[in-house]
Amino acid sequence: MTRSLAEWLAFIEQQHPQPIALGLDRVREVWERMAIGLPHPVITVGGTNGKGSTCAMLESILGASGRRTGLYTSPHLVRYSERVRIAGTEASDDALCLGFNAVEQARDGVPLTYFEFGTLAALHVFSRADLEALILEVGLGGRLDAVNAVDADCAVLTSVGIDHVDYLGPDRESIGREKAGIFRPYRPVVIAEPDPPRSVLGAVGNKLLFGKDFGYQQQESQWTYWGPRGRRPGLAHPALRGQIQLRNASAALCALDALELPLAMQEVRRGLAEVTLAGRFQVLPGRPQVILDVAHNVEAARNLAENLAASGFAPETIAVCGMLRDKDVAGVLRTLAPRITRWHFASLPGPRGASAADLAAHLRAATPMERHDSVKSALAAAQERAGEGDKILVFGSFLTVGEAMAWLQNNNKTSKR
Repeated sequence: MTRSLAEWLAFIEQQHPQPIALGLDRVREVWERMAIGLPHPVITVGGTNGKGSTCAMLESILGASGRRTGLYTSPHLVRYSERVRIAGTEASDDALCLGFNAVEQARDGVPLTYFEFGTLAALHVFSRADLEALILEVGLGGRLDAVNAVDADCAVLTSVGIDHVDYLGPDRESIGREKAGIFRPYRPVVIAEPDPPRSVLGAVGNKLLFGKDFGYQQQESQWTYWGPRGRRPGLAHPALRGQIQLRNASAALCALDALELPLAMQEVRRGLAEVTLAGRFQVLPGRPQVILDVAHNVEAARNLAENLAASGFAPETIAVCGMLRDKDVAGVLRTLAPRITRWHFASLPGPRGASAADLAAHLRAATPMERHDSVKSALAAAQERAGEGDKILVFGSFLTVGEAMAWLQNNNKTSKR
């Protein structure tokens, strides 16, 4: 088939009546028909927050050690190819199209969701890339997520918070049970959640617990990791911002320890120093300062508020916020409100997108706020109002940050001066 990547993406959107339909039967059936092999080790990373950061650090450390690594993440911000990386570089359109074609040839009419189709295509790409390690980020939950069709050599659980309650359940016990579905018997399981639910502790796998089997000690300008294979002192802080990143880095290093992968200290240092990840407290150059963060649940909002508090004084912190209506909008806004002096709410498209009016209704009428029909118009208005020393925070959804990034790139404008 001679479809372009854009044509394939339009095609796969139409192959299942629901955008999300959890379950492994369809994926496993097509996966078995494809009969492709994957490299080892495979590391699967799940959790409410911290998945992307942990995956990025695993990729960066393994890359610094000279290993050729594949990385699958979701969702993307601007380009679909962000989801599939080989040796630190986004997969080409041709490789992705070959992957989609391989899935289409194998599925024989089996209905697949957009995410399922994309996951299988990514695995096909990885099978042809001569890799030495593979990192897979879980999309939603774990037990019934398409990524869980792969039996990982090591599973990492970064955190357990309240999110996606319509699919995973209303409390941490039920959500933890779903996320623990990525664990495998007799294989290492790295649990970075400091307070894991009983459903996680009772699941299968050889568990390594944060604070008991691995962790970190922070010094003024450095930190020490300790884990199953000893201590690694004198580490510089990861290039990703925020206190939470030390826990994510510890989880990544523990997974590599558990797999007994030899790593020199200089490889670990270089990997942590060079790691990048768009949209996670990403501070753009220029004035006024623009900060991009995909935080969309209460736990992530709490971490974002802490990062803002530690980022220095600004006369005003102006929020550009767009969210999906099935999130805990009130909880997220309530968590960040003490750090925000002015709000620019943006409507998001699609049936799940909340309107600017929906968002604004959760704040007191006296709060300075504006409503906009898109993220780009909200960001443009925020930039016009901001002074040189102010901060503009764009957050609330991958859709929000992705639209802001695309608009900023097209306008080549992170400052009005």
